[in-house]
Amino acid sequence: MWNSLRVRLLMAIILVVLVAVTVTAVVAGRRTTGEFQRYVARGGPIPFARYAGFLARSYDLRRSWEAVQPEVERIGQISGMRVVVADAEGRIVADSESALIGKSAAGRWQVPAVEILVGGRPVGFLYMIPPTEPRESERAFLQAVNRSILFGALFAGAVAILVTLGMSDRILRPIERLTAAAQRMEKGDLSVRVPVDSQDEIGKLAHAFNAMASSLAMQEQLRRNLVSDVAHELRTPLTNLRGYLEAVRDGLIQPDAGLIDNLYEETMLLNRLVSDLHELAQAEAGQLNLVRRPVRVDEIVHRLAEAFNWQVESKGLTLRVDVPADLPLVDVDPERIGQVLRNLLSNAILHTPAGGEIDIVARAGGKWVTVAVKDTGEGIPPEHLPFVFDRFYRVDKSRSRLTGGVGLGLAIAKQLVEAHGGDIHVESRVGEGSTFTFTLPIAEDKG
Repeated sequence: MWNSLRVRLLMAIILVVLVAVTVTAVVAGRRTTGEFQRYVARGGPIPFARYAGFLARSYDLRRSWEAVQPEVERIGQISGMRVVVADAEGRIVADSESALIGKSAAGRWQVPAVEILVGGRPVGFLYMIPPTEPRESERAFLQAVNRSILFGALFAGAVAILVTLGMSDRILRPIERLTAAAQRMEKGDLSVRVPVDSQDEIGKLAHAFNAMASSLAMQEQLRRNLVSDVAHELRTPLTNLRGYLEAVRDGLIQPDAGLIDNLYEETMLLNRLVSDLHELAQAEAGQLNLVRRPVRVDEIVHRLAEAFNWQVESKGLTLRVDVPADLPLVDVDPERIGQVLRNLLSNAILHTPAGGEIDIVARAGGKWVTVAVKDTGEGIPPEHLPFVFDRFYRVDKSRSRLTGGVGLGLAIAKQLVEAHGGDIHVESRVGEGSTFTFTLPIAEDKG
């Protein structure tokens, strides 16, 4: 039970509330008692000036302080305080407790003395000293006040605890849902999601959890697809090789030059698949060896365009290159960037029907040179656009050799561009064509 976050949170808040209530009650009680005593010391319900006026009239009648002792004793009984009267020189002439008569009043009490005036002239001083212990009425008043403070503090504490219970439930319920969802995910259920009820930290955590779950589900699906796709891509050439070799072994066909060419083509297909997988693994692990140097973009593009010229012409396409010769040099590995363009151009040729057009355009902007490969081909459906750079992902789920390769070209292109610090993305509309755009860093001028 003590491992429960709810219990620990509740206990911590209850402890804080109890400490706060106790401190508040103690401080308020002592403060009230002190203020009440100071109030009484300053005169309570009957101002000291009234007693001073009474004593002034008594002095004026006798023109001295003789016979003032009985009057001082009566004032003491009425006020409940010790009453002391000193003459103008500070000598005590009357004391309600009859203990200090004849002694000096200087420095004996901290309470202020009230001057007794007759005809505007001071004739003495009145001291009202509160008793050490409060009177019964005062004690009852202080007890009532302290009880009220205590009851108020307890009520406030109870309300605080109830509010805490409600808020803790509101805070912890989403966490409990997240915990339950994480436990389901631990058991292999990657379809689990949690509702996002707020935009606070808990809501952001729930959103992050859902994003993580979606990513894990996608990665798991891609892993399964990877195994299936690798098996599919390996099965076809291996089956062909096995069929040819069995036919040769059984004497059904003779190992002539044509057969050797077919076997060679199948082994080259296997070699390309393994090579692409190895290259992609290196790129994703950040271990790809790049030989970077300042190069001209137009040279890379024109060289590649010439290499693909026969494929373009044989399919009846038009290839245009719009790459100015005065573009800034880029800091890249020319072989790797040529590989990126080769993959993009191969896809454009494959998916553009006869009579279509392909454009390679490059422009400089800021610290980057942007290269775009545009085609007027069949386009990519919107639901497939977020996944075209995933390994082994193909829009054509039949994975026919006639509609594309093994689905590694764009994944490798993306890794190569990002290895240079650039970015690659695609825009496409079905029936209108696609545009693949990537950026290359401009080489720093060290001259």
